[in-house]
Amino acid sequence: MHDILLLAGDTGGTKTDLAIYSAREGLDHPLAAVTVRSGDYPNLEHAASEFLASAGITVDQAVFGVAGPVVEGRATGTNLPWELDETSLAGALGARRVTLLNDLQAIANAVPHLRPEHLRTLNVGLPQPGGALAVVAPGTGMGQALLTWENGRYRAHPSEGGHTSFSPNTDLEIELLLYLRRRYAHVSVERVCSGRWMISLYEFLRDEGHASEPAWLREQLEAADDATPVIVGAAQDAARPCELCRRTVEMFVRILGAAAGNLALTVMATGGVYLAGGMSYRLSQEIAEGPLMEAFVAKGRLSYLVELMPVHLVMHPQPGLLGAAAYGLERLQAS
Repeated sequence: MHDILLLAGDTGGTKTDLAIYSAREGLDHPLAAVTVRSGDYPNLEHAASEFLASAGITVDQAVFGVAGPVVEGRATGTNLPWELDETSLAGALGARRVTLLNDLQAIANAVPHLRPEHLRTLNVGLPQPGGALAVVAPGTGMGQALLTWENGRYRAHPSEGGHTSFSPNTDLEIELLLYLRRRYAHVSVERVCSGRWMISLYEFLRDEGHASEPAWLREQLEAADDATPVIVGAAQDAARPCELCRRTVEMFVRILGAAAGNLALTVMATGGVYLAGGMSYRLSQEIAEGPLMEAFVAKGRLSYLVELMPVHLVMHPQPGLLGAAAYGLERLQAS
């Protein structure tokens, strides 16, 4: 029997993960894989075609997670200037069918396939069988998704919840909102809780006098293309700790916890809440030891309800790729 091959991808504002899977070998044994810088390519067609050519493999179908809403088989990257179209991609890749998924729908598809070693449990809670699952994933942007139990399995649903309004919960966060309102007409959760916009928290704390900026750090930031790795690195540097960066990360983690609690209540995530995305992975220690759970459960009269919801930190390095592949292989097996 002919083995059907699938190209799966997870496209983000910073990087794109690509891998080729066999319907016979399944998720655990990709035939080839690569990670490329998204900014090095004008579009996904070039990146994926180059990968297939270098691997010397042709595929029957492809599934890509895309950082942005997908409407009628088309998408425009939210934090990446790529125009994506299922028909155009199929022609460029020589594939019979190409499917675009919202990137958080792809990550959500990975959740049922995660193993215990891929999770760090922050709150055991009391999971309800078949209860809804919530996914919050700060990466370059801020993604959110949910899963519902339907016909004996979980079905993933995309959302653009990262672009809902930021809701401050402390006096300091109220100051932050007022500070950012002087710059932007709308302050979304993504503006304060994503890799691309961590600099907003840093500049607020610096400009409003909550912590001073060391000269050495200013020089590093001026020379950097991306401020976030510099800020996170300085916050995590035990040899030369930076109070401004430490407070920036702490504020980020607290806002993430509150945003996750908001989504948990919105979708009644009695099955559990999953924190994914590159920033969650990078800040895993700060999330586990910091104020995230305190902010997550601070929901007034309904605090008792969110306290019962399990909270897991996803430690799989490529959940978006895993979820895109899972979606594609399930469709292959059903066809």
